[in-house]
Amino acid sequence: MANAPVQRMSQLMAKTLRDDPADAEVLSHKLLVRAGYVRRTAAGIWSWLPLGLKVLSNIERIVREEMDAVGAQEVLLPALLPREPYEATGRWEEYGAELFRLQDRKGGDYLLGPTHEEIFTLLVKDQASSYKDLPVILYQIQNKYRDEARPRAGILRGREFLMKDSYSFDLDDEGLAKSYALHRAAYQRIFERLGLDYRIVAATAGAMGGSKSEEFLAPAEAGEDTFADCPNCDFAANTEAVAYELKPVDASGVPALEEIPTPDTPTIETLAAYLGVQASDTLKNLLVKVDGEIVAIGVPGDREVDMGKVEEHFAPAGVELVTEADFAGRPDLVRGYVGPQGLGEKVKYVADPRVAPGTAWITGANKAGTHAKNVVSGRDFEVDEFVDVVVVQDGDPCPKCGTGLKLDRAIEIGHIFQLGQKYTNALKLDVLGQNGKPVRVTMGSYGIGVSRAVAALAEQTADEHGLVWSREVAPADVHVVAAGKAVQTELALDVSEKLRAAGLRVLVDDRAGVSPGVKFTDAELIGVPQILVAGRRSAEGVLELKDRKTGEREELTVDEAIARLTAN
Repeated sequence: MANAPVQRMSQLMAKTLRDDPADAEVLSHKLLVRAGYVRRTAAGIWSWLPLGLKVLSNIERIVREEMDAVGAQEVLLPALLPREPYEATGRWEEYGAELFRLQDRKGGDYLLGPTHEEIFTLLVKDQASSYKDLPVILYQIQNKYRDEARPRAGILRGREFLMKDSYSFDLDDEGLAKSYALHRAAYQRIFERLGLDYRIVAATAGAMGGSKSEEFLAPAEAGEDTFADCPNCDFAANTEAVAYELKPVDASGVPALEEIPTPDTPTIETLAAYLGVQASDTLKNLLVKVDGEIVAIGVPGDREVDMGKVEEHFAPAGVELVTEADFAGRPDLVRGYVGPQGLGEKVKYVADPRVAPGTAWITGANKAGTHAKNVVSGRDFEVDEFVDVVVVQDGDPCPKCGTGLKLDRAIEIGHIFQLGQKYTNALKLDVLGQNGKPVRVTMGSYGIGVSRAVAALAEQTADEHGLVWSREVAPADVHVVAAGKAVQTELALDVSEKLRAAGLRVLVDDRAGVSPGVKFTDAELIGVPQILVAGRRSAEGVLELKDRKTGEREELTVDEAIARLTAN
């Protein structure tokens, strides 16, 4: 904020640390704590200190400016929500253990909002009655709550986090496409202004529902998402959204199925070693329970099953691995020797598209110590459903052009969905159309992780000395450092006031009894874009200006420094 008071570090409620926190796993966690931006309150719950809150507020400001620019209207809905709307959409159960549930003193059920599709739908149902009231885009910036099983990586994966969520309400799919495009473009402007390196990738909708969905990902080693990027074309997708094409082959030359003794070979590794074959020649069959019913999932033996893809496919049904007790109750299922042939109607068989009709495999014979070879998909067993369920690997073919894909880690910073009518159907949101008949409204949902963006920026821009903020998001425009002597402190405070009067946001290190070395180290750790030092030539009215990002230094008089800093 222009003309805000100079922030003195002697009065600042923030202490820098020399050592990394013991529980810190990623760079942003280490630096944001060490630089005095955040402090841990409990597992997955963080307090924002003055410097951190300034960065957070700057990101909020940028988000607001770009949302307002596309005609969105800001509201603020409660975080404490009633059960009934989420029951109506099925998400009271679908969210499972991630949902914070609680009761009031009268026994009424409530939740802490993870997202607000239901509540925004009801707001529009209350306020909009005619086609003349639409289209409309509403948004809020508010804390969200998810009971993460393993909160980690500092503010990247917390149980309370700040999010911008917006919702579009349109009369038809054409209107929804326009609202979606408005958000997509606004998100690009937001992330460019923040200085984030990002990718837009195809994604799955998950518990949100809907059709088209894209994620905005910030590449970073600390990222918990893996995305696939094609080096030859414009294809990019979250790995859970990468699908392999079903390609049947000719199996006319494959001999008849033959059972072979394979003692003590319950795993793919032991089987391949025993027979002297490649793991890719074998068919792995994983058993899961989908809402209590056993389902077999077939994939090539050299591939792993992506449980995220499996859960996404069967959602909202619950998916869990079978147990020893499940095998005990099903003697027809022989652990380590399950094969798709002969399962019949007893077990649904889902296979990856790589198990295409005509492909031949070595797989379990449903007898202890026995496997079968020349087992052909479509001849010796039928697949009830083909679903791409393998973990994507480097070099897998691009679904668009066939080139080998490259995998990278990234932080999810935004997600946009074309929801359609999932929520308006459940909550019966209609308006009167131009012909006087009810029209079912169609929705889009669009989220940005505001607090997560702080961590993503730290991950992408920090160097070996500390944080490196851009001017748009930094807690100050210039960090003035008084090297320690009285004349240096006097000059630092004087130039700080002049910079403030010129409209700059100023942080000044005026701490007494702190060595110049510690002050310089802290200035680099805190990461304000320009560092102005009142040092050895202070008596002459000369300061040293250092660019935090490039390390470039130059000596300037007070007037020159003010002119240089206000010109940027």
